[in-house]
Amino acid sequence: MHPLRTLAVDFNSFFASCEQQECPPLRGRPVAVVPVVADTTCTISVSYAAKARGVRAEMGVGEAKLRCPELALVEARPEVYIAYHRRLREAIEACIHVSEIKSIDEMECDLTATFAPREKAERVAREIKARVRRAVGSCLTSSIGIAPNWMLAKMASDLQKPDGLVVIEERDLPARLLGLKLQDFLGIGERMEARLLAHGIDTVAKLYAATKAELRGVWGGVEGERMFCRLRGEHIPFHCESHKTVGHSHVLPPALRTDVRAGAVLHRLLQKAAMRLRHIAHCAGALSVFVGYRDDAKWADEIRFNETQDTFALSRALALVWARRPAELRRRAPLQVGVVLTRLLPLHTHTPDLFDTGQADARERLFGAVDTLNQTYGHGTVYLGGAFGVTKDAPMRIAFTRIPTPEVEEIDPRRERRVRPLKRTEAPDFWEGC
Repeated sequence: MHPLRTLAVDFNSFFASCEQQECPPLRGRPVAVVPVVADTTCTISVSYAAKARGVRAEMGVGEAKLRCPELALVEARPEVYIAYHRRLREAIEACIHVSEIKSIDEMECDLTATFAPREKAERVAREIKARVRRAVGSCLTSSIGIAPNWMLAKMASDLQKPDGLVVIEERDLPARLLGLKLQDFLGIGERMEARLLAHGIDTVAKLYAATKAELRGVWGGVEGERMFCRLRGEHIPFHCESHKTVGHSHVLPPALRTDVRAGAVLHRLLQKAAMRLRHIAHCAGALSVFVGYRDDAKWADEIRFNETQDTFALSRALALVWARRPAELRRRAPLQVGVVLTRLLPLHTHTPDLFDTGQADARERLFGAVDTLNQTYGHGTVYLGGAFGVTKDAPMRIAFTRIPTPEVEEIDPRRERRVRPLKRTEAPDFWEGC
């Protein structure tokens, strides 16, 4: 019998709930958090009042307003959501250890210290909800799932929203999950579902009935056997590769929907990505560029190069890719742009160019100083000319699966320790403040 090992906390409509907590007039109303307040963008997070009117996350704002004319649009504020995330983690830690941050609105808690019986696990869940209400706010409701492993606990948290509490014990399997769809299971996306269907597995009941060997064949390896075991409550962690890519994207406001401005925003995004690359001590060996247009038209391209974290080298690569766009697209108004650095390599495993070590060392010191200046005085204090005119655009954005570090991507609040206040008799020398 597999004990209850995992407690999953999933905060409901997280970004929208943070905004409602911050702004009482928004409470109880249909709210959508958007990257920019424009009908041409998409919703990021919507409140449950908006969901009741047919509005969904990732829906076009124009369609959302047709379904719900009174929808309140709120521009995303990543720094607010990160602050709430940290406060919520502190509140949960006061009740039980947070063993892993799954995303900005999901946390995994470890019950293995006591192999908690159902009653104790449910009591901890209620304590979490009560402490969050007291310490953070009543708008930050959560759905909590308790099960023998993360996959089942996460699925349990999805069964009752908002503000739910669901326990799945081994004896509840598979009956408790038979009403779900295949893609409701972690590890089963669109392509994996197609492979399951090709093997005649089109229901959850058939998924559970499949043998370990059959699932190994579907997955093409040991991950199929792991899925077989997870379905039955065994505690098998998901393998997570960190630092696979570093990238940024930006939905362009109307004033930036020109070829020249879009190129400048790409440079701005690339310089931010290069700073993050240095922060995680990695080099990149490839750069992908993406541009989205109206009518779902898209353009993307990639360029490979020797691994680097040098912003100058990355900017040259961007210029080469940008010059390869088809002529017909250069006359169209871009709506969204993005850059992604891939083929990442930890810095300590990188072999420098034998013929360029002196320059590489100088560049490393240069951009180390640039990063410190930007984190001290604000990003855009020092930048390469490609981003001229857009340094206030493409601010820190947030994804559910990546939690930005404001101390890296915005002004570091500890900057006062690095800045020596000027005496009244001193001339304001810029470099003496560093």
